[in-house]
Amino acid sequence: MFPVLEPAEIERVRRFGTVRAYRSGDALAEVGKPIEGLKVILSGSVKVARHNASSGDGELIITYGPGSFLGELGQLSGRPAFVNARAESPVEALIITPDRLRALLIGEAELGERIMRALILRRMGLLEVGSGGAIIVGRSQDRDVLRLAGFLSRNGHPHQELDPEVDEEAKTLLDRFHVASDQLPIVLCPSGQFLRNPTENALARCLGLVRPIDPDRLFDVAVVGAGPAGLAAAVYAGSEGLSVLVLDCRAFGGQAGASARIENYLGFPTGISGMALMARAYNQAQKFGVEMAIPDEVISLEPNGNHFVLRLSGNETANAKSIVIASGARYRRLSIDGLESYEGSSVHYWASPLEAKLCAGQEVALVGGGNSAGQAVVYLASQVAKVWLLIRGKNLASTMSRYLVDRINGLSNVEVLTQTNVTGLEGSEGMLDAIRWRQGASGDEIRLPIRHLFLFIGATPNSDWLAGSGIALNDKGFVLTGSDLDETRPGLETSRKGIFAIGDVRAGSVKRVAAAVGEGAQVVQMLHVELSAPKKGLAVAGIDRAAMRL
Repeated sequence: MFPVLEPAEIERVRRFGTVRAYRSGDALAEVGKPIEGLKVILSGSVKVARHNASSGDGELIITYGPGSFLGELGQLSGRPAFVNARAESPVEALIITPDRLRALLIGEAELGERIMRALILRRMGLLEVGSGGAIIVGRSQDRDVLRLAGFLSRNGHPHQELDPEVDEEAKTLLDRFHVASDQLPIVLCPSGQFLRNPTENALARCLGLVRPIDPDRLFDVAVVGAGPAGLAAAVYAGSEGLSVLVLDCRAFGGQAGASARIENYLGFPTGISGMALMARAYNQAQKFGVEMAIPDEVISLEPNGNHFVLRLSGNETANAKSIVIASGARYRRLSIDGLESYEGSSVHYWASPLEAKLCAGQEVALVGGGNSAGQAVVYLASQVAKVWLLIRGKNLASTMSRYLVDRINGLSNVEVLTQTNVTGLEGSEGMLDAIRWRQGASGDEIRLPIRHLFLFIGATPNSDWLAGSGIALNDKGFVLTGSDLDETRPGLETSRKGIFAIGDVRAGSVKRVAAAVGEGAQVVQMLHVELSAPKKGLAVAGIDRAAMRL
């Protein structure tokens, strides 16, 4: 986590930076403020400390000397600092800006690997303690607290949660900002700004996660969606020198990020969590200079001369020569009265440590028979007293991989109920008290006092934003590509030339992480062909030009 560069290694990185002098007491980094880049200490010493928002005190993390470097993953993209760093004596430092840092990681591969590993480990350490990130103040079971905490967790951003019913620090913050208990939750940003129950986009902008997109910049490619397919396309396109913008309305990782453990992905014999795998891809894309706009929702797509315009929910626009649609799918919901009133507090579509903490030691119910459901069951079984697995089919083997079926059959605290449907939910004030279900068409209705229900029942394509774009969809809303349109069309190209679709949103795609990654790699070759072709205006090239003309 804290390597020290040898003098010869410092000489190798000098060409990537510029030297700057600091006086004793000068700040090299301040929590909540953008840092110029990675700072390699050439002489002097620097104290690095965590920041306590409620008391203002700092807890010493480490003192850097010559050869040490200040920074973590945020310095790849110029994000605000999570720690305070102050010169303990006169200091000379080599400042390596984000674009030059990315050049260093690629140009000095062996040394870059050591630096990148340290940046990742430092972020992981910050995540463990929540240092320098947002502070969410509210009751631990409040759905908005869970919503905000889940958003930050899935974006790999440090944060702390304080419950005023048990934490003295929370009471101190509420007194300082004169906030009544019925006005919770609030979020205190590292900059000192506090927000009352913010939207995810407002929180992201307060934290510096999202910056304005340059409306005059023309990207080679814009990728809509940051799941496995979208991130793979971004990594391969960025590594080959294309300028890439990635947009996603919530977080990187997509549905794959919800998988507690993926055990059949090539190269990971002991398995890996979906979030860990997707975080690596996200960091890898940033290493190759990909610009991330997350969360930033695309609401429409339209042509403009020789390029395309994406209109975003915040009244911004992004311009690109080509588009990759990788917007994936939305979670399918049960058709049960009152379901929405329990979502976020008692009804969950993810099985991450955040949800596991809520129901530790309890009995939970999970609906679903696919691999995502199986992975969630295996993970939850290690955290809760019992998992009731409810499936509509006659057995698990017809819809779930063999290794997961065997794993579930070996768990003593999992009970599988086949041909079972949830018939009702009971509770109050957004919290479940009981779930009712019926096994078989003529079976008796069973009622159990269960407070948490997990739904893994598939998904529908996230393609509503394509309305009016001229992109052909099938009757289920999946994007048609290649031979589904005509025999001469490249396999991943849509009905509009210059626009491609990959991953779960594409009709006929294989719903596997490896397949999505493969399509992300494959589409880059098609992008090269498209970008090298002379432009004659962006006409619709679909099977019915007249009907699909804008």
